[in-house]
Amino acid sequence: MRIAQVAPLFESVPPTLYGGTERVVSYLIEELVRQGHEVTLFASGDSQTSARLVPGCPRALWSDPTCRETLPHHVRLVDLVAREAQRFDVIHFHLDYLHFPMVDRIPCPTVTTLHGRLHPPDEQPLFEAFPEVLLVSISNDQRRPIPCANWQGTVYHGLPRDLHTFREAPGSYLAFLGRLSPEKGIEQAVEIAGRSGLPLRVAAKIYPEERPYYEQILEPLFRASPWVEFVGEVGGRTKDEFLGNARALLFPINWAEPFGLVMIEAMACGTPIIAFRRGSVPEVMTDGVTGFVVDNVDEAVRAVDQVATLSRHACRQVFLKRFDAARMARDYLEVYRKQIAGSSSQTLSLASWLIVSPSGDRSLELLGPVTRGYRARGR
Repeated sequence: MRIAQVAPLFESVPPTLYGGTERVVSYLIEELVRQGHEVTLFASGDSQTSARLVPGCPRALWSDPTCRETLPHHVRLVDLVAREAQRFDVIHFHLDYLHFPMVDRIPCPTVTTLHGRLHPPDEQPLFEAFPEVLLVSISNDQRRPIPCANWQGTVYHGLPRDLHTFREAPGSYLAFLGRLSPEKGIEQAVEIAGRSGLPLRVAAKIYPEERPYYEQILEPLFRASPWVEFVGEVGGRTKDEFLGNARALLFPINWAEPFGLVMIEAMACGTPIIAFRRGSVPEVMTDGVTGFVVDNVDEAVRAVDQVATLSRHACRQVFLKRFDAARMARDYLEVYRKQIAGSSSQTLSLASWLIVSPSGDRSLELLGPVTRGYRARGR
């Protein structure tokens, strides 16, 4: 199958340190290539991939000191994809909504994975304006705010099986990995660790928009909490060791997390998770096996004491069964094949209609927006 993957340009594919969407895109691409598919990646020019790379900009925009506006680069990226669209059997977008007005002009099926949280006042009018855009969710809970959108399936994220090292023995500290923002629950993590009597190691990227929160709230909190060690942003082997050597990962989120990649990264290491019951957590977690799903700080503190009763081997087995990259690729291939088959059927139906009703171009207008899309595609 000839597949195009279109990634955001903010980080390279994969990112060198923090970055969820671009990391998942990389895992998906490498597995599709391994399975023998012909993959083209539209991404920043400093990306590392086994696929054919079409650069949308020379380097990741958040690492480029000359970049002041990211939107022009993404507009150009969509144009690059449209110019090459005839080459592909399916195009898989990871750009949120920027490409929506182009979908009915692209001469092959498209699929769009939404990686963020949905806010109905913003997205629902957009989905209603572009009902032809075929959407994939990364958890069932992600769909909940707008269940009537054109969802084609839910595909959970996956990781390569050999990416993280399984460690049988639990460590002596609790881990927090993620953005330093109120929605990620870092303040709750500090409280849970303090009340549990265990050190907390915090690995996180500080984005510019979150620096005031860090400087005004978290720096004083960390200084007043001697059990907290801030280690900064981690990646690669350092992240593997950080997660694998922890007693448990704390995930006390304060928002409806669409997926939570760090949860399955911890599972891959055999490290259990203590997570708040919000967003995708009950879908991703296997309560009592990969950790504990709790409702508040008090329950989280009690769960820390119960972590020793869990099998780290069983935690790893859940990852292997549910969240490896091969399963993610198979799920996406099923979505692709469904759309390709549907597109072929529509093309055949339109051709048959034109044979039995050769009333000229005017009759095409009676078929509505579907055929306007075909006309724009030159079909």
